[in-house]
Parts: sequence; structure tokens; C-alpha cells
Amino acid sequence: MNTEGTLLVPYYEHPRVRPAAWEALLAAAPRLHGVVLNPAGGPGEHPDGAFAEIAGRLRAAGVRVLGYVDTGYGRRPRAEVVHELSRHRAWYRADGAFLDQAAASDAEFDHYRRLATDARELRCGTLVLNHGTAPHPAYGGIADVLVTFEGGWDTYRGGPLPPWTGTGARVCHLVHGVPAGTDVAARARDRGAALHCAVPGTGAHPWGTLPYGLEPAPPSDDGRAPSGPAAQ
Repeated sequence: MNTEGTLLVPYYEHPRVRPAAWEALLAAAPRLHGVVLNPAGGPGEHPDGAFAEIAGRLRAAGVRVLGYVDTGYGRRPRAEVVHELSRHRAWYRADGAFLDQAAASDAEFDHYRRLATDARELRCGTLVLNHGTAPHPAYGGIADVLVTFEGGWDTYRGGPLPPWTGTGARVCHLVHGVPAGTDVAARARDRGAALHCAVPGTGAHPWGTLPYGLEPAPPSDDGRAPSGPAAQ
């Protein structure tokens, strides 16, 4: 797997609906730490061949495929979460897990510690917990990556973030509503985040857009993608 990429990209669009965007992600493989695979708010009820194909191509390009599971801030039963993790592994051969809406307090830590053990037993090589804020330091001992910020650009740029005081896990910031030309990577590094993703999307579905610089080239006037030097 790619060890140099700094982009962790949640991209929640279907490969058949947005094929050019998925091709753009594949082309950017050296820049990617991982891509979150989210067929249907999780793995779905049945395998999706289009997602299975794109997951295989991402792995072949050296990109981690992280299966999305919503944990409901610790309210979802452990068995439900593990069931969805096992589907991601069986249907899409996901390399790891992206556990969304993860609780941040020490009161729920034991629940997530057990989920982390379950994920390792399913051979999830990379475990990402998306707290959206700085969690209790203990979480750094059970995950590979902690998302300590998820939110809009105005909040991200507006002032100091709650400090992450733990060790053991890499930190990631996910920022949406970002204006073009904004250097979020440098700001994320300054705030201690080794990984990030910054997209222009806003509203209820910001993760249907790609980070700046990864967008597919617009079609030409005849409806075909540009070719030759202009498309490079």
C-alpha cells in the first residue's frame, strides 16, 4: 500500500454514475493514503459489482480501500457493525475500515476497543475512527488514523481546534466547503494532521465532490473528454 500519500478521500458516488471521477481518483493513486468505499451507507444488502471492480483497481494501484460503517456514536449494536465490516471484507476485499460517527468520550471507549479487536480479527489492516473532533487520548491506542476534525471551511479557518493530546495514531482533518486555491494541506500540517481531505462540496452531501486537483477534465464541446496535451 502507498505509504507516501496524504489524502484520505471519502467519495460517496456510484462508479456507474460518476465514472470519470473514479478514473481521476485512480490516476491520483500516488497521492492517496486511502479511499472510503460507501456503496449504500455501508456495504449495502447485496454485493455491487461496480464497487467491487473499482475497489480491485484501487488496490492494484496501491490505494487502501476503507469500508464505510456508521457506528452511531456508539449506539449501534456491536454485532451490526461487525456484520457490515465482514460484508466489506467479503464483497469488496476492503483493506481496512472507516468507522464513521465514532464517539469521542472515555465512556464509550470500551465499545470501540472491542470493535477495533473485531476489525483486526477480520484482517482490516487499517482502522480509521471518524470522531469529527478530538477524542479522549485512549483512542490513539486502538486505531491507525483518527479524524479529529470534520466540518466546514469557515469553522476550520476560524480559530483553534480542540487539541489532540494523544499518541499512537495519525491525525486526519476532513474539510468541506473549501474555496478554490486554498492551501488546506499546509494548514492541516500546521495543526498536526498528517492526512487530510478538502473538497468544495457543501450541504448535506459534501463528499460527492473530489478534492481540488483531482477533478476529472471537463468534456469537450462534442461531449468527449479532451485528449492530447490539453488533457494532461
